[in-house]
Amino acid sequence: MLKVRGLTKRYGEQAALQSLTFGLERGSFVALLGPNGAGKSTLFQVLTGLFAADEGDVEVAGLSLRREPRRALAHIGVVFQQQSLDLDLSVARNLQFQADLQGLPRALAAERIVQDAARFGLDNDMARPVRELSGGNRRKVELVRALLHRPDLLLMDEATVGLDPKSRRDLLDNLHDEVKLRGVTVLWATHLVAEAEGADRVLVLHRGQLLADGTPAEVTRALGGATLEAAFIAATPDAPKHSNPQP
Repeated sequence: MLKVRGLTKRYGEQAALQSLTFGLERGSFVALLGPNGAGKSTLFQVLTGLFAADEGDVEVAGLSLRREPRRALAHIGVVFQQQSLDLDLSVARNLQFQADLQGLPRALAAERIVQDAARFGLDNDMARPVRELSGGNRRKVELVRALLHRPDLLLMDEATVGLDPKSRRDLLDNLHDEVKLRGVTVLWATHLVAEAEGADRVLVLHRGQLLADGTPAEVTRALGGATLEAAFIAATPDAPKHSNPQP
């Protein structure tokens, strides 16, 4: 579903991504685990076409992001770390606006909005302004919005920042359900080890380089730790230690 080959992105002389290469299988939940400043957000900005890579290429569903950006990006849904909803509009109007941007027919958009809002427990909030919602429900609105055009690849960039433990767990559960029900491929960027432990696969990114790639158990062994958390901390000794969410 996603192929990243030799991806390099520099800011001046500093390389935020260094010859990054990996691929994601359809219908998998993959955690991109890295400390703050590892290059996770830069990677997402390249994958979504906001930044152009200096070297390398990205393929989404077999389409080159460099040569066919519109067709490749049509397969992607994204939730960025910074929330981007219109706080003064209702949930329904935020979702309808996104559906219009995607060019979805009104009848189809209305059907999907009702269906997905119910799935994520938002059906009683549709008429409320977004600013009245909790942080967890705002994230659910962003997730519904990202899924309206039925993307094959969903990018989630530090999506649980600022959420309480229950909202964090609910969001992760929703994403795992999405993988099972629709076969969506999820790339979940996080610096929290607890969020990576339930992933099908973990990519450990540090200073723009891939340190390990495999199941949580394989990554733990490869990095030489008794637990994934211990292995991650040992592999990134010069990074801020924010491995687990606070209770």
